[in-house]
Amino acid sequence: MTDLRPAAAAHLPYREQEATGPDTGSPVVLLHGFGGDRLTWQIVQTGLAPTKRSIAFDLPGHGEAVNWPRIGNAGVAAKAVSQSLDALGLTRVHLVGHSMGGAVAALVALRTPEIAASLTLLAPGGFGPEINHRLLRRYAAATDAAEMEVLLEQFFGWEFKLPKFLARTAAESRARPGAVATLETIADEIIDGAVQKTLPRDELAALPMPIKVIWGTQDRVLPTRQAHKLPGTVATHIFERVGHMAHLEIPKEVTRLILQNAGER
Repeated sequence: MTDLRPAAAAHLPYREQEATGPDTGSPVVLLHGFGGDRLTWQIVQTGLAPTKRSIAFDLPGHGEAVNWPRIGNAGVAAKAVSQSLDALGLTRVHLVGHSMGGAVAALVALRTPEIAASLTLLAPGGFGPEINHRLLRRYAAATDAAEMEVLLEQFFGWEFKLPKFLARTAAESRARPGAVATLETIADEIIDGAVQKTLPRDELAALPMPIKVIWGTQDRVLPTRQAHKLPGTVATHIFERVGHMAHLEIPKEVTRLILQNAGER
Protein backbone atom coordinates (compact mmCIF):
# COMPACT_ATOMS: atom_id res chain seq x y z
CA MET A 1 0.00 0.00 0.00
CA THR A 2 1.28 3.47 -0.86
CA ASP A 3 0.06 6.99 -0.14
CA LEU A 4 1.22 9.59 -2.64
CA ARG A 5 0.90 13.35 -2.94
CA PRO A 6 1.03 15.06 -6.34
CA ALA A 7 4.34 16.06 -7.88
CA ALA A 8 3.93 19.59 -9.23
CA ALA A 9 0.15 18.99 -9.33
CA ALA A 10 0.57 16.32 -12.02
CA HIS A 11 -2.04 14.15 -10.35
CA LEU A 12 -4.32 14.15 -7.34
CA PRO A 13 -3.02 12.60 -4.10
CA TYR A 14 -3.93 8.93 -3.89
CA ARG A 15 -3.77 5.78 -1.79
CA GLU A 16 -2.82 2.71 -3.78
CA GLN A 17 -3.43 -0.87 -2.68
CA GLU A 18 -1.62 -3.47 -4.77
CA ALA A 19 -3.26 -6.81 -5.43
CA THR A 20 -2.06 -9.40 -2.93
CA GLY A 21 -2.87 -12.29 -5.28
CA PRO A 22 -2.90 -12.68 -9.06
CA ASP A 23 -4.02 -9.29 -10.45
CA THR A 24 -7.06 -9.65 -12.71
CA GLY A 25 -6.87 -6.87 -15.24
CA SER A 26 -7.80 -3.21 -14.96
CA PRO A 27 -7.47 -1.48 -11.56
CA VAL A 28 -10.35 -0.06 -9.53
CA VAL A 29 -10.41 3.73 -9.05
CA LEU A 30 -12.34 4.96 -6.00
CA LEU A 31 -13.77 8.48 -5.66
CA HIS A 32 -15.07 9.70 -2.28
CA GLY A 33 -18.00 11.96 -1.47
CA PHE A 34 -18.29 15.59 -0.37
CA GLY A 35 -16.25 16.33 2.74
CA GLY A 36 -14.51 12.94 2.66
CA ASP A 37 -11.09 11.81 1.50
CA ARG A 38 -9.28 8.80 0.09
CA LEU A 39 -9.05 7.11 3.51
CA THR A 40 -12.79 6.39 3.57
CA TRP A 41 -12.12 3.55 1.11
CA GLN A 42 -9.58 1.64 3.25
CA ILE A 43 -11.91 -1.24 4.14
CA VAL A 44 -13.09 -1.64 0.54
CA GLN A 45 -9.50 -1.50 -0.75
CA THR A 46 -8.56 -4.29 1.65
CA GLY A 47 -11.51 -6.34 0.39
CA LEU A 48 -10.50 -5.82 -3.24
CA ALA A 49 -6.83 -6.62 -2.66
CA PRO A 50 -6.89 -10.41 -3.23
CA THR A 51 -7.64 -9.87 -6.94
CA LYS A 52 -7.62 -6.15 -7.70
CA ARG A 53 -5.20 -3.27 -7.55
CA SER A 54 -7.06 -0.16 -6.39
CA ILE A 55 -6.39 3.57 -6.31
CA ALA A 56 -8.37 5.98 -4.09
CA PHE A 57 -7.97 9.66 -4.97
CA ASP A 58 -8.43 12.79 -2.88
CA LEU A 59 -10.76 15.00 -4.93
CA PRO A 60 -9.91 18.72 -5.36
CA GLY A 61 -10.46 20.64 -2.11
CA HIS A 62 -10.40 17.48 0.01
CA GLY A 63 -7.77 15.66 2.05
CA GLU A 64 -4.26 16.36 0.78
CA ALA A 65 -5.76 18.07 -2.30
CA VAL A 66 -7.15 20.99 -0.27
CA ASN A 67 -4.85 23.35 -2.21
CA TRP A 68 -5.45 21.85 -5.65
CA PRO A 69 -5.13 24.64 -8.26
CA ARG A 70 -8.85 24.60 -9.08
CA ILE A 71 -11.76 23.48 -6.91
CA GLY A 72 -15.46 23.38 -7.64
CA ASN A 73 -18.31 21.10 -8.66
CA ALA A 74 -18.29 17.54 -9.97
CA GLY A 75 -17.32 18.75 -13.44
CA VAL A 76 -14.18 20.40 -12.09
CA ALA A 77 -13.31 17.29 -10.10
CA ALA A 78 -13.90 15.05 -13.14
CA LYS A 79 -11.31 17.01 -15.12
CA ALA A 80 -8.80 16.60 -12.27
CA VAL A 81 -9.47 12.85 -12.13
CA SER A 82 -9.04 12.49 -15.90
CA GLN A 83 -5.79 14.47 -15.71
CA SER A 84 -4.60 12.24 -12.88
CA LEU A 85 -5.44 9.01 -14.71
CA ASP A 86 -3.51 10.28 -17.71
CA ALA A 87 -0.52 11.30 -15.54
CA LEU A 88 -0.44 7.82 -13.97
CA GLY A 89 -0.70 6.11 -17.35
CA LEU A 90 -4.07 4.51 -16.59
CA THR A 91 -6.01 3.97 -19.82
CA ARG A 92 -8.65 1.50 -18.61
CA VAL A 93 -10.12 1.40 -15.10
CA HIS A 94 -13.18 0.33 -13.14
CA LEU A 95 -14.69 3.56 -11.78
CA VAL A 96 -16.37 3.57 -8.35
CA GLY A 97 -17.82 6.75 -6.86
CA HIS A 98 -19.77 7.68 -3.73
CA SER A 99 -22.17 10.67 -3.55
CA MET A 100 -20.36 13.62 -5.17
CA GLY A 101 -17.69 11.12 -6.24
CA GLY A 102 -20.45 9.16 -7.98
CA ALA A 103 -21.31 12.20 -10.07
CA VAL A 104 -17.59 12.65 -10.80
CA ALA A 105 -17.23 9.02 -11.91
CA ALA A 106 -20.32 9.33 -14.11
CA LEU A 107 -18.96 12.46 -15.78
CA VAL A 108 -15.58 10.83 -16.45
CA ALA A 109 -17.40 7.89 -18.07
CA LEU A 110 -19.66 10.18 -20.12
CA ARG A 111 -16.73 12.27 -21.38
CA THR A 112 -14.28 9.40 -22.02
CA PRO A 113 -16.26 6.14 -22.14
CA GLU A 114 -13.26 4.25 -23.51
CA ILE A 115 -11.49 4.55 -20.14
CA ALA A 116 -14.32 3.09 -18.04
CA ALA A 117 -14.42 -0.71 -17.93
CA SER A 118 -17.31 -0.53 -15.44
CA LEU A 119 -19.14 2.04 -13.36
CA THR A 120 -20.31 1.44 -9.77
CA LEU A 121 -22.13 4.36 -8.13
CA LEU A 122 -22.99 4.54 -4.43
CA ALA A 123 -25.83 6.98 -3.66
CA PRO A 124 -24.52 9.15 -6.49
CA GLY A 125 -25.04 12.88 -6.77
CA GLY A 126 -26.96 14.19 -9.76
CA PHE A 127 -29.65 11.50 -10.05
CA GLY A 128 -32.43 13.86 -8.96
CA PRO A 129 -32.88 17.44 -7.76
CA GLU A 130 -33.52 16.63 -4.06
CA ILE A 131 -30.56 17.01 -1.72
CA ASN A 132 -30.27 17.67 2.02
CA HIS A 133 -28.66 21.04 1.40
CA ARG A 134 -28.99 22.21 5.00
CA LEU A 135 -27.08 19.20 6.32
CA LEU A 136 -24.32 19.54 3.73
CA ARG A 137 -23.85 23.26 4.36
CA ARG A 138 -23.70 22.71 8.13
CA TYR A 139 -21.25 19.84 7.60
CA ALA A 140 -19.03 22.03 5.41
CA ALA A 141 -18.84 24.75 8.08
CA ALA A 142 -18.41 22.48 11.14
CA THR A 143 -15.08 22.49 12.99
CA ASP A 144 -15.97 21.21 16.48
CA ALA A 145 -15.74 17.44 17.04
CA ALA A 146 -18.96 17.29 19.08
CA GLU A 147 -20.95 19.12 16.41
CA MET A 148 -19.29 17.00 13.73
CA GLU A 149 -20.43 13.83 15.49
CA VAL A 150 -24.06 14.98 15.53
CA LEU A 151 -23.90 15.84 11.84
CA LEU A 152 -22.08 12.68 10.78
CA GLU A 153 -24.69 10.49 12.48
CA GLN A 154 -27.21 11.73 9.91
CA PHE A 155 -25.08 10.35 7.08
CA PHE A 156 -25.49 6.79 8.37
CA GLY A 157 -28.39 4.44 8.95
CA TRP A 158 -30.23 4.86 12.24
CA GLU A 159 -28.81 1.67 13.77
CA PHE A 160 -25.18 2.23 12.74
CA LYS A 161 -22.80 2.89 15.62
CA LEU A 162 -20.61 5.81 14.56
CA PRO A 163 -16.91 5.19 15.39
CA LYS A 164 -15.67 7.90 17.77
CA PHE A 165 -12.52 8.54 15.75
CA LEU A 166 -14.53 9.51 12.67
CA ALA A 167 -15.78 12.83 14.07
CA ARG A 168 -12.41 13.57 15.64
CA THR A 169 -10.43 13.04 12.45
CA ALA A 170 -13.00 14.97 10.40
CA ALA A 171 -12.70 17.92 12.79
CA GLU A 172 -8.90 17.72 12.64
CA SER A 173 -9.00 17.90 8.85
CA ARG A 174 -10.96 21.15 9.05
CA ALA A 175 -8.10 22.72 11.03
CA ARG A 176 -6.03 22.92 7.86
CA PRO A 177 -5.77 26.51 6.59
CA GLY A 178 -8.56 27.22 4.11
CA ALA A 179 -10.26 23.83 4.54
CA VAL A 180 -13.66 25.17 5.68
CA ALA A 181 -13.79 27.96 3.10
CA THR A 182 -12.89 25.46 0.39
CA LEU A 183 -15.71 23.07 1.34
CA GLU A 184 -18.20 25.94 1.55
CA THR A 185 -17.18 27.00 -1.97
CA ILE A 186 -17.68 23.46 -3.29
CA ALA A 187 -21.07 23.22 -1.54
CA ASP A 188 -22.16 26.44 -3.24
CA GLU A 189 -21.27 24.95 -6.62
CA ILE A 190 -22.92 21.55 -6.22
CA ILE A 191 -26.08 22.95 -4.60
CA ASP A 192 -28.23 25.26 -6.70
CA GLY A 193 -30.21 27.06 -4.02
CA ALA A 194 -32.05 24.18 -2.36
CA VAL A 195 -31.59 21.55 -5.10
CA GLN A 196 -28.71 19.89 -6.94
CA LYS A 197 -27.85 19.88 -10.61
CA THR A 198 -28.70 16.63 -12.38
CA LEU A 199 -26.93 14.25 -14.75
CA PRO A 200 -28.30 13.01 -18.10
CA ARG A 201 -29.41 9.60 -16.81
CA ASP A 202 -30.54 8.29 -20.22
CA GLU A 203 -27.14 9.15 -21.76
CA LEU A 204 -25.46 7.45 -18.85
CA ALA A 205 -27.57 4.31 -19.27
CA ALA A 206 -26.64 4.19 -22.96
CA LEU A 207 -22.91 3.88 -22.19
CA PRO A 208 -21.34 0.54 -23.22
CA MET A 209 -19.92 -0.47 -19.81
CA PRO A 210 -21.85 -2.33 -17.06
CA ILE A 211 -23.35 0.09 -14.52
CA LYS A 212 -24.47 -0.61 -10.97
CA VAL A 213 -26.19 1.83 -8.60
CA ILE A 214 -26.15 1.09 -4.85
CA TRP A 215 -28.44 2.89 -2.37
CA GLY A 216 -29.63 2.57 1.22
CA THR A 217 -33.28 2.94 2.26
CA GLN A 218 -32.28 5.17 5.21
CA ASP A 219 -30.29 7.68 3.15
CA ARG A 220 -30.94 11.13 4.66
CA VAL A 221 -28.69 13.02 2.22
CA LEU A 222 -30.01 11.87 -1.16
CA PRO A 223 -33.41 10.12 -1.15
CA THR A 224 -33.53 6.48 -2.21
CA ARG A 225 -36.30 7.25 -4.68
CA GLN A 226 -33.64 8.72 -6.98
CA ALA A 227 -32.69 5.08 -7.65
CA HIS A 228 -36.25 4.19 -8.66
CA LYS A 229 -37.26 3.81 -12.30
CA LEU A 230 -33.74 4.02 -13.67
CA PRO A 231 -33.31 2.81 -17.26
CA GLY A 232 -33.37 -1.00 -17.45
CA THR A 233 -29.72 -1.29 -18.45
CA VAL A 234 -28.67 0.05 -15.03
CA ALA A 235 -28.51 -2.61 -12.29
CA THR A 236 -29.96 -1.16 -9.07
CA HIS A 237 -29.16 -2.57 -5.62
CA ILE A 238 -31.19 -1.24 -2.67
CA PHE A 239 -30.17 -2.17 0.89
CA GLU A 240 -32.55 -2.00 3.83
CA ARG A 241 -31.44 -0.27 7.06
CA VAL A 242 -28.47 1.39 5.34
CA GLY A 243 -27.86 5.13 5.14
CA HIS A 244 -25.80 7.30 2.81
CA MET A 245 -22.45 5.63 3.59
CA ALA A 246 -22.86 2.12 2.18
CA HIS A 247 -19.11 1.58 1.72
CA LEU A 248 -18.63 2.07 5.48
CA GLU A 249 -21.87 0.46 6.66
CA ILE A 250 -21.84 -2.67 4.48
CA PRO A 251 -18.31 -2.81 2.99
CA LYS A 252 -18.39 -6.56 2.24
CA GLU A 253 -21.54 -6.25 0.15
CA VAL A 254 -20.22 -3.17 -1.66
CA THR A 255 -16.91 -4.89 -2.42
CA ARG A 256 -18.75 -7.91 -3.76
CA LEU A 257 -20.81 -5.77 -6.12
CA ILE A 258 -17.74 -3.86 -7.34
CA LEU A 259 -16.05 -7.16 -8.17
CA GLN A 260 -19.18 -8.43 -9.90
CA ASN A 261 -19.26 -5.33 -12.04
CA ALA A 262 -15.56 -5.78 -12.80
CA GLY A 263 -16.24 -9.29 -14.09
CA GLU A 264 -15.14 -11.17 -10.94
CA ARG A 265 -17.06 -13.94 -9.19
